[in-house]
Order: sequence, then structure tokens, then C-alpha cells
Amino acid sequence: MQTYLDFEKPISDLEGKIHELKKLASEDESIDTSEEITRLEARVREATREVYAKLGAWEKTQVARHPQRPHFTDYSTRLFTDFTPLAGDRNFGEDAAIQAGLARFNGMPVAIIGQEKGHDTKTRLKHNFGSPRPEGYRKAIRVMEMAGRFGLPVITLVDTAGAYPGVGAEERGQAEAIARSTEMCLALKVPMVSVVIGEGGSGGAIAIATGNRVYMLEHAIYSVISPEGAASILWRDSTRAREAATNMKITADDLKALGIIDGIIPEPLGGAHREPDTVIAATGKVIASALDDLGQLSGDELRSARRQKFLDIGRNL
Repeated sequence: MQTYLDFEKPISDLEGKIHELKKLASEDESIDTSEEITRLEARVREATREVYAKLGAWEKTQVARHPQRPHFTDYSTRLFTDFTPLAGDRNFGEDAAIQAGLARFNGMPVAIIGQEKGHDTKTRLKHNFGSPRPEGYRKAIRVMEMAGRFGLPVITLVDTAGAYPGVGAEERGQAEAIARSTEMCLALKVPMVSVVIGEGGSGGAIAIATGNRVYMLEHAIYSVISPEGAASILWRDSTRAREAATNMKITADDLKALGIIDGIIPEPLGGAHREPDTVIAATGKVIASALDDLGQLSGDELRSARRQKFLDIGRNL
């Protein structure tokens, strides 16, 4: 069943009428609704185009958080073969919010890391809604170390509202784990490509997104704090999240203009959740192209270029 966002009401109304007509036709074969359905489907496409052409930062935040948006597991099953997940940080335990392991991408052995939010209540609880604990980042470090040792490119898929802020996570060194994961990204002498596929929240995102190439899906967001959190801090009023989202410059267009990301991956009309196969295939093509380019550089050149990329952010503003 399709889930609609608040601003999608014109679309939901039209698609509701289409559903009713299809149901009517199935109950009574003598009633021909095909012409009316075709007309309404054209109106749906037009309404969707109009709505999505004028999305603001807050609306894009809602799209990035859409419950039916494809997550890490959707990408890993479609883009990679022979995926062998690795579990545990060899210190405390396993964290299902971060999925990591070895796989093949277009026949090439790679290491893949990403946050998984889950798609229903059971899996969302299992993956802690995509908010990693320290052991998740230490698992990511372990996989990146392995990739560096065996010369495997690293591909990361970012989708988290932020690292888990619970007491246990803080007691086990959340900040230190995020810092060491970021440090490991910067130290790698293999190609690293990162894609923000949904939310890129604060240090919890950058801990696995400090890559040679960083891309965002068209309706993804990337920010130092959530709009709600920023509104609570700035104005002590979380209901001003829309205003905060606009001022924070969190959309792909904003971040490309600021030089923080390297490119934007277009989404199908109506968002990635409407045509997941299309957007996943497009993401795969961008990753493949980036790896081809980076494959021309030596290990030292890759590390130096990656470090310089992040040192340069903000210098030319």
C-alpha cells in the first residue's frame, strides 16, 4: 500500500479515484472504466510533476525519510553479488544498524558498508532505525582495514538520522568510535565512493562518508543536525523545523553548490520509493564511473586527494 506524504494530497486523491475505478471494474465486467483511468493517470503524472518541481528543503526531508524509500538492503541485493556480511567489532558485540561485508560489484571484489533502517516494525527495531552504536562504527573500521589490506575499493551507502545518543552508546565511546571511523576513511589507500541515499545525519553519517567521491540522491538530505534538532536549539521550538531546514542548506542542490558533494543522482518522478529499481540502477552506474576514474590513481594519490578534498571545503566560499 502506497504511503503518501502531507504535500502529496493532490496525488493521493487522484490515485484513490483510480483505485476505486479499478475495483468497480473488477466487480462488474460490464463497466468499462479504462478511458477514465487513462485520463486520471495522465493527471496523476502531471500533478506529481507539479508537486515535485517545487519541493522545498522540508518537503525533501520528508521524502528522504519516506518509509518506503529503498534502503541499504535493497541496494545490496540489486547492485552486488556474493555479498558476505561480516558481524561484530571484536570488542563488544554486533550492531545491526551498520551492515558491512565483502561482495562483488560488476565482477570486482569490493567492501561495502551502509546504514540499514529497516522496512517494518520488526526490522526497524532490529536495525535501531538506522542509528548506529559504537560497535557499528568499530565494525566499519574493521572492514575498512581489511579492504585496505587486500586492496579492495570501499563503497558506502549512507542513510541515518545520526548516531544513537543513548547512555550505553556514550559509555562505550560513541564519539571516539565516530572519530576513528572518520580517521580510517581518510587513511585508506584504496578508492572510496560514498552515496547518501536518504538521510545523512551529522557525525553518524560522515564517519562512513569521507570518500574520494561523495554523491547524493536528488531528494536526499545531508546535515550537521536534524531540522527538528536545529529548531530546538536555535529557537527552543521544534515546530519551526521547516524554517530550520531551509536555512541549513541541506538539500543535494545546496550541497553541490557549496562544493561539499561531487554530484547528484536524479530520482524518478515522485521520489525513489516509486521506482526503486530505476534509482538503484542509476546509483550503480555512478559508482561504476567513479571507480573507473579513481582506479587510475595510486594509493598515496587517493589518500592525498581525499584529505585535500575535505580540507578545501569552505575555503572558497
